[in-house]
Amino acid sequence: MSHPLPLHPPLATLDDDAWEDLLNFIEERRVIPIIGPELQKVETDAGPRLLYDWVAEKLAGKLGVDTAQLPKPYTLNDVVCWFLASRGRREEAYTRLRSLFRDANFAPPLALRQLAQITDFDLFVTTTFDPLLEQAVNQERFGGAQSTEVIAYAPNRVADLPSEREKLQRPVIYHLLGRLSASPTYVISDEDTLEFICALQSEHLTPEKLFHELEHSHLLFIGSSFTNWLARLFLRMAKRRRLSDPRDVGEVLADNHSVSDGRLMGFLQQVSVRTRVYSGAERFVDELHRRWMTRRKPGEVVELNLPQRFLPPEREMPDNAVFISYAREDLPAVQRLKAGLDAAGINTWFDLDRLEGGDDYDRKIQRNIARCSYFIPVISATTERRLEGYFRREWSYALDRSRNIAEGALFIVPICIDGTQAIDAHVPDRFKALHITRLPGGEVTPEFARHLQDFLSARH
Repeated sequence: MSHPLPLHPPLATLDDDAWEDLLNFIEERRVIPIIGPELQKVETDAGPRLLYDWVAEKLAGKLGVDTAQLPKPYTLNDVVCWFLASRGRREEAYTRLRSLFRDANFAPPLALRQLAQITDFDLFVTTTFDPLLEQAVNQERFGGAQSTEVIAYAPNRVADLPSEREKLQRPVIYHLLGRLSASPTYVISDEDTLEFICALQSEHLTPEKLFHELEHSHLLFIGSSFTNWLARLFLRMAKRRRLSDPRDVGEVLADNHSVSDGRLMGFLQQVSVRTRVYSGAERFVDELHRRWMTRRKPGEVVELNLPQRFLPPEREMPDNAVFISYAREDLPAVQRLKAGLDAAGINTWFDLDRLEGGDDYDRKIQRNIARCSYFIPVISATTERRLEGYFRREWSYALDRSRNIAEGALFIVPICIDGTQAIDAHVPDRFKALHITRLPGGEVTPEFARHLQDFLSARH
């Protein structure tokens, strides 16, 4: 059972005891950060600006909006509303916005990179549509590889977490209010926000796994732009019960405006005593990052790209990668295999999520096998026991491709990760005719790595 954050009225900061409790919960992976637009400060030609302010200005220019008629300072919502009131097509605003980001090349802000470095965070929720948080996590944890799982909600297409949080194989970023697209499937106006909030509370449109995690975790609302009532609504929606009811988890609101909203502060003090307020989104992240790093024991903070450390494969297979085919029960050995090959500079890919269903998934696997450099089938006691399994279909696809490859040219490189006698195993005869390398537990030997490197060099 989670322990509550200390009972205190909302203040503009956290004391040392509250920080200590929060860091303990983070280390136990019982905290979910919910990221808002106040952390999206980017470098532009005119200097540092909040991303949404820059977007509002550039989109106004693309849509021909007369900004002199807008309130000062105007927002993205103001631009969209003026455009629609002038009989503009709603879909056009989304396509123009998508073009803006295609042409821009913003680096992830420092605050997002600091959050990404806190590796105890395995699930991020963002209320922004941009890709900056995804880029920050990939940059800080995976050397830029597209290894982070990104999921986006839309009222017309409910997307949930792939599994319970403790079973997640890679960090997840969940776009609660939609993700950048040329289609109108994300929030750029107050009307969009209303539609998303109504859908999220609908019985049949709620991402249940995500909301279960929100309900039972401590939450950090960092840099949100929620106004008074929207902040109350989001808190209530996340907790799925009256805020005054006894509960074991709490939340921190860290932003640049809540502390100055007397009515919101009064409401929280009277109704939601589990809620703490911290003034300043970037300042909160900076202090959180500093305190988390300070708590690390000497040598505990390691470079994320050290050899032999498993890094999840990218979501999409890179060109010329080595495809690893395996049974899901052998995942720990496959992770060691990938780590060893990564350390040798060999680009590998396998399907980490193992969806094993649907025509789209099958087509993806076929395409990847058709363009991989080499195919490694993992033979084990598991594959021997399972006479049916999707990995056998992958083996079949690899054999189909091999029929078009010259006799004697290597494509399939089978390995065995345990004591299974491959010669008598339930594997295709073509595998038995090849040299089957034994790598117990998936540990890569220098000889195997060198041979595979030689094969790749000869091919290219």
